[in-house]
Amino acid sequence: MKETPLSNCERRFLLRAIEERQRLDGRQSYDYRNLRISFGADYGCCIVELGRTRVLGQVSCELVSPKLNRATEGILFFNLELSPMAAPAFEPGRQPELLVKLNRLLERCLRNSKCIDTESLCVVAGVKVWQIRVDLHLLNHDGNIIDAASIAAIVALCHFRRPDVSVQGEEVTLYTPEERDPVPLSIHHMPICVSFAFFQQGTYLLVDPSEREERVMDGLLVIAMNKHREICTIQSSGGIMLLKDQVLRCSKITGVKVAEITELIQKALENDRKVRKEGGKFGFAESIPNQKISAFKMERAPVDTNDVEEQAEEIITKADPPLDVVAKPILRMPGTAQIGEGLENSWGDFEESEREEEEEGNSDDATTSGGQKMETEEINIVSKTKKDDDTIILSDSEEEEIVILEPEETHKKTRTHTTAKQENSSKKAFNKKRKKKRATR
Repeated sequence: MKETPLSNCERRFLLRAIEERQRLDGRQSYDYRNLRISFGADYGCCIVELGRTRVLGQVSCELVSPKLNRATEGILFFNLELSPMAAPAFEPGRQPELLVKLNRLLERCLRNSKCIDTESLCVVAGVKVWQIRVDLHLLNHDGNIIDAASIAAIVALCHFRRPDVSVQGEEVTLYTPEERDPVPLSIHHMPICVSFAFFQQGTYLLVDPSEREERVMDGLLVIAMNKHREICTIQSSGGIMLLKDQVLRCSKITGVKVAEITELIQKALENDRKVRKEGGKFGFAESIPNQKISAFKMERAPVDTNDVEEQAEEIITKADPPLDVVAKPILRMPGTAQIGEGLENSWGDFEESEREEEEEGNSDDATTSGGQKMETEEINIVSKTKKDDDTIILSDSEEEEIVILEPEETHKKTRTHTTAKQENSSKKAFNKKRKKKRATR
């Protein structure tokens, strides 16, 4: 899934804010975001949060055969993974160019700077050495991945403890943490990367760019340095031409930021060491603030349930007894009844309307007498036909009409029967219309 590009309005807004020395998160040009380090329950596991950018670091070790050209040195391996959980633009199973650049930069920063004594990782020269593997997982992407990843890698290496071993002849014995205390790695210095973003061909400079600022920048300069102001590696990308004074200014800023970050790392390691030594609680679950887990947590209030029954009886005795309200039936008129006070019934009006309809029906009986005579004649004809021939069955009901057509004479009789019914239905409809007109009058 491709990342959503910035609109022209957002791009112009960001560039104009940078020109006015302002940033979206309220920082100044040379300010770093808040850095937070938390350790897991096992040695060598940590999470580094640089603003909203989060990186998980995990260090593991294994006894392997050494390389042929370096028989007395251990092996260091770094692996950074960009999962879709961090950002939708990172697709699983594919290595974008950004991932390749970051892995190479980490190897140059940590392995080529000789920050770890690899000779101390040798167990038997040419036979067994320790292979130290550093896995870094990007949990959330909000810009400046390389700085967060380098801090997570060096913190995890400083926090890691490898199992102790002993060698007797050609036999190598590996001890568990219960048998012997694990051994920390021998670390000479702590190189840390600091990123600088340039805008408008190097006119404006920002430290620790965010994800949106990285989209509109023209170039990026990364300087890896330790607290002794020794530059471990430097890399420029983006195709911009930087002056000597700009690079020197960035190196001075890097020295200040690296000293602050190194002091913070040492404090975090010391605090974790004290907690583990005192037997206190440690791990990721303990490092999360309680307000995030239980935002609606309330303190327990002491409840005395000894005298509950006595208190309930006192409340019942003090309370007023309920009022006995019985609804009485109300007789509005003969034939009707009502309980309670509600709307008035209009049942009596229906009786008057029925009387009017009966009077109108008596007046219309004279008009329908002619139609009834026609019906009686047809019924007599049907009775005669039943005597002559039993195969013809005529029904006088309006719902069903069963006719068995055998003789030709019956066709005429059935036709006269159906025409009489049509005339009766039309007369009834006409009478209904007349009734409605009289009612409206």
